Amino acid sequence: MADNGLGEFLRARRELTRPEQVGLPSGAARRRVPGLRREEVAMLAGVSADYYVRLEQGRDKHPSDQVLEALSRVIDFGPDGLEHARRLAGPAPVARRRTARTQRVEPGLRRLLDALTGSPALVMSRHLDVLAVNALARAAFPAFVEGANVVRLTFLDAATRDCYLEWDKVAQETVASLRAAAGADPDDPRLAELVGELSVKSPEFRAWWARHEVKAKTRGTKKVLTTAVGPLDLEYETLVPQGSDGQLLVVYHADPNSPTAAALALLGSLSVSAFAPQDDPDRAPQDGQVIGE
Repeated sequence: MADNGLGEFLRARRELTRPEQVGLPSGAARRRVPGLRREEVAMLAGVSADYYVRLEQGRDKHPSDQVLEALSRVIDFGPDGLEHARRLAGPAPVARRRTARTQRVEPGLRRLLDALTGSPALVMSRHLDVLAVNALARAAFPAFVEGANVVRLTFLDAATRDCYLEWDKVAQETVASLRAAAGADPDDPRLAELVGELSVKSPEFRAWWARHEVKAKTRGTKKVLTTAVGPLDLEYETLVPQGSDGQLLVVYHADPNSPTAAALALLGSLSVSAFAPQDDPDRAPQDGQVIGE
């Protein structure tokens, strides 16, 4: 992935773009490749066919921003995809000796998490490893324990899969979020390990990863089925705490007058004793949970 990340991204987006989307006749009977031909992309983007072929093959890895924007208009990277392509096309990173890193949740962030008593909330690493959860998040998402990986749970854990009422939507968004993280450091061994495992064990993950969809985890909705209070129609917002090495604070919420808000209140009252931080024997000390990347 790392040797020709930009070329793989361009090819995937080209193959997903139908001719009729860009005003060309489909000519399905005469086409031997999915999506657009390389020559068609080059023509519509205003670059030479030879230059575009070099980009896909990885013989030229650093196109200008103007070229990337032109290509995005043809094979639609999307706003997050364009930024992803810019990272892939940037200067090659300086070679460095890689060492195992740890992720620590700062005490202040953990206290903030616990203070959100009316909203399920959790902190994740950029690889979507769960670093910390509050009591209501534990009740709403029982599998989201500290140390678990959300991508792995989504694709490999049957109970987690069943709790999502729109699993396909959640799963594809999760893959796109992981792909956005990949652009920041495509040589990351933690990422390679995770993608390799899921590609072998999940055909759905393998197919969606190959599409190169990119979507930063910012906000959205999830429909979740709980055993205690039934379905929840949740919205979520994602924040990136400063100086946290890409950690994500995800907070779920609902309209105050909605059935989901009432269900969350009931879930909170049911879980307060079972999940109170002071009664949790596995709770990490105040200096923060440590999880290896």
